Amino acid sequence: MATIFSRIIQGEIPCYKIAENDEFFAFLDVNPIQKGHTLVVPKEEISYIFDIDDDKLGRYMAFAKKVAAAIKEAIPCVKVGIAVVGLEVPHSHIHLVPLNNVNDMQFEHKLTLPKEEMEEIREKIVSKFKA
Repeated sequence: MATIFSRIIQGEIPCYKIAENDEFFAFLDVNPIQKGHTLVVPKEEISYIFDIDDDKLGRYMAFAKKVAAAIKEAIPCVKVGIAVVGLEVPHSHIHLVPLNNVNDMQFEHKLTLPKEEMEEIREKIVSKFKA
């Protein structure tokens, strides 16, 4: 059975897409811990990030770096933090989170944002993304 992320990539479940290429897909987390919290996933279902071969892992990080640059430009923050937890969904995913202080990366505190605000955030980030 396909993971929720594969179903998002295939368009079966709607998302706030930020960017994609042949191998990777980035979209806003629908349960963000900060405004602009984005997930970056490989299109191939690989559960554990360290099971990804070295060359692909490098491309994965390079894609995430481009997404992070767009987030940093679009969302007021000091840095964009990165976390790989990988327990919630058996599909590798990188969390990119705008940070202004160390406490901004608290996964137990989720925001509930209206669809209009999520779309506004998505548009801001997409407008800054450079492929």
